[in-house]
Amino acid sequence: MRAEIEEVLPRAVRFMRSHIDELVEETMREIHTRIPEYARPTDETYRRTVRAGVELAMRRFIDLLDRRDETNWREVYEAIGAGEMHEGRSLDVLQAAMRVGARTGWRKLIVFGEQESLSATTMGALSDAIWVHLDDLAAASVAGYARARIAEAGELDRRRRRLIELLVAEQPAAEEAVTAAAVAARWQLPRRLAVVAVDPSAATGEPPMLPPEVLIGFDRPEPMLIVPDPESPAQRRVIENTLAGIRAAVGLPMPPPRAALSLRSARRTLDLAVRGVLAGDGLLWCGDHLATLILFQDEELLAALVRRRLHPLSKVRESQRALLADTLLALLQENMNASAVAAKLHFHPQTVRRRLHQLDRLFGDQLHDGDARFELEIALRAERAGRAGRSAVPVEPSGPTTRPPAITGVTRLRAVHSA
Repeated sequence: MRAEIEEVLPRAVRFMRSHIDELVEETMREIHTRIPEYARPTDETYRRTVRAGVELAMRRFIDLLDRRDETNWREVYEAIGAGEMHEGRSLDVLQAAMRVGARTGWRKLIVFGEQESLSATTMGALSDAIWVHLDDLAAASVAGYARARIAEAGELDRRRRRLIELLVAEQPAAEEAVTAAAVAARWQLPRRLAVVAVDPSAATGEPPMLPPEVLIGFDRPEPMLIVPDPESPAQRRVIENTLAGIRAAVGLPMPPPRAALSLRSARRTLDLAVRGVLAGDGLLWCGDHLATLILFQDEELLAALVRRRLHPLSKVRESQRALLADTLLALLQENMNASAVAAKLHFHPQTVRRRLHQLDRLFGDQLHDGDARFELEIALRAERAGRAGRSAVPVEPSGPTTRPPAITGVTRLRAVHSA
């Protein structure tokens, strides 16, 4: 049988070459009939391109029968695969067209086999050649498709990084530039967005799986995300589920031109969480901590207020300061009602009254002045947050003139004078 195959191959090659135009035309008709994606009767350029691909495939198959493979079919079919990706189609459409061409070629070989009275074994060998050829074309198109996808993903990633830079720039970019960058990045500008600041230690690996509308900036020195429509319940669930267990802070929702403000609020919230001022080591929402963020907006001024208003606590033993500070804060919050404070702090009312008398001796008229009480409550809240963050708020010395150096964060209450 091997001898029969070797003998018949030259005649098969001559037969197929003599019918090449007919094969191409028949394949083109079937492709246009069976595969609507390739039917563009008004686009002559596209039709010529498809015909060139079909003819190349047919000639390459004949070359295989002729034991030579001299055409540039691989590069062409890699380019065709890339073209399918750029057209937004899967390879299913292209492979369907390839199968149409294979069936057309097989029908013509059946005619040749009948003319030559070929055995089933020889016809099987010719059939195998068709499917080997089809596999080669498919492999080349898959390779081209994959390379084009990787290249486009890289380009899209670059465009999205550029869009992130424009959105969060301290100096807002022109609206036209942002709109153009969003179009290039295939990102629809939302009505509102929120920037999520992520702890760098939590962004060392692969980014979490996020919806395509979320812009990812994990490669930045300060990792971040930009989430559109952050106030919708569905988007909130996505953020919470995706970032579960990751220390991050969601900034204030803002229109796109004010994304930098959302970023600042997110980074401030994350900074306070890392320092322990805000409780929690997972996801924080800036909007849930606005009072603390306002308190700590200017920490040097806040520290000065703490030193000024809480200086009287420097006159008591260190072991008593935190207890007295917490009691005073509760008294201010409960309008100086000792019974309510006792219930809140789980102390005996007499204990609270005793501390109240002590605080009255220390703070005097401050406890009876509305403005002073307001500043006292701010200072006490900051002092308590400072204790939670293991930092210290120096108390202003009772002695003259010397000012402590400026501090960059609120620190824990400490006395300059001994008790």
